[in-house]
Amino acid sequence: MSAQTAVRSDDASVSSTLRHVTVTSKKYPVVFTFMSVVLGLILLAAPREGETKFRFSAESDFFVIPSISVPAMRVAWVCLAILVLATITSWVLYARERRTPLVLGIVFAFAFLAGFLSWGGAGSVSDFPVVRLISASVLLAVPILFGALGGAIGERAGVVNIAIEGQLLASAFVAAVVGSITKNPWAGLVAALVAGALVALVLGAFTITYRVNQVIVGVVLNVLVLGLTSFMYTQVLMKNADQLNRTVRFPSLPIPLISEVPIIGPALFRQSIIVYLMYLAVPLVWFALYRTRWGLRLRAVGEHPLAADTVGIKVERTRYRALLIAGAVVGFGGAYYTLVSVSAFNRNMTAGAGFIALAAVIFGKWDPVRAALAALLFGFASALEGAMSVVGSPVPSQFMLMLPYVVTLFAVAGLVGRSRAPAASGIPYVKE
Repeated sequence: MSAQTAVRSDDASVSSTLRHVTVTSKKYPVVFTFMSVVLGLILLAAPREGETKFRFSAESDFFVIPSISVPAMRVAWVCLAILVLATITSWVLYARERRTPLVLGIVFAFAFLAGFLSWGGAGSVSDFPVVRLISASVLLAVPILFGALGGAIGERAGVVNIAIEGQLLASAFVAAVVGSITKNPWAGLVAALVAGALVALVLGAFTITYRVNQVIVGVVLNVLVLGLTSFMYTQVLMKNADQLNRTVRFPSLPIPLISEVPIIGPALFRQSIIVYLMYLAVPLVWFALYRTRWGLRLRAVGEHPLAADTVGIKVERTRYRALLIAGAVVGFGGAYYTLVSVSAFNRNMTAGAGFIALAAVIFGKWDPVRAALAALLFGFASALEGAMSVVGSPVPSQFMLMLPYVVTLFAVAGLVGRSRAPAASGIPYVKE
């Protein structure tokens, strides 16, 4: 009896020890260290003289916030000191088997950005346009965000949507053609939604009905749509540009009073209808996924299709509906290219936005709100190139152009942390 009691006591102590084990990751301290070293090397290798002037409002705003001039290098070095302190704190927390809090990551990001922008705008005769940077970040994030929402819906239902790039490109093409023929941007928008849903239907037919590998089908669809739109652009649109490739764009619709508030007003509330629909799409998709019966069934199909089938949920029908809705959502992003951004379709004009949207889905851990925030991050990385060129930054433009893809790699590989995709994502369902 005493031996059994001792064994039980040891088991209890081991169980108690296991319950208190905290899994920590090196990702935050490693990334913090790397970014601190990068900023430190920039400041040491290329010091700049002068001040950086930040502009926060325009003359047309409801009230004007005065521009702020700061000593560039002094502010940059202070920001670097904050980065070093944050890095040391992160390593100490890791040594104590504690996680780095999100607040520390946000402080680190803002300090790095402030230091880099102060250094980049030093001695410039132009003010650093903060409002323009925020506005461009939102605009560049629109197709990525709609693509990420569509990707999140599809993967929650158990289908990996690698074809987001093809859906964006097909939607942009069809929106340009229909919008040019009808001279009506609303007709082009509806056509774009249909085009995105049709590409999703093809994806569903091969992956759901015929159970072909989802990644392979998605890649093939991307190549197919790129080839078809490139051929039609060369052979048809270029020869009939006035009739088939000159759209009427959605105008900007400033919201009274709110659009005149400095910083957020011009950046967020002097936009087109598609941007306003993006603001609504994020909470609507979140509500549909987590607060409706449809969303519950969709997530059940993506997690455990056999159990869902057992309780009477039609797995294939649910996945088809999810893909069609996701394709239509992505269609909004494709329509943005030719009905808001520019008034004509260009070959391969999406330039990989669909793949960045897929990365935003992973970075956002398959949650629509987090995926939207990730899309805004990638949009900001793209907008930074234009803002830095305005102030004459010495950073090569080629590096700034590749910055969104570098951020994508760091976000997915370095900062995403522990995440789990829906259990049945990418696995075709075979009814037993």
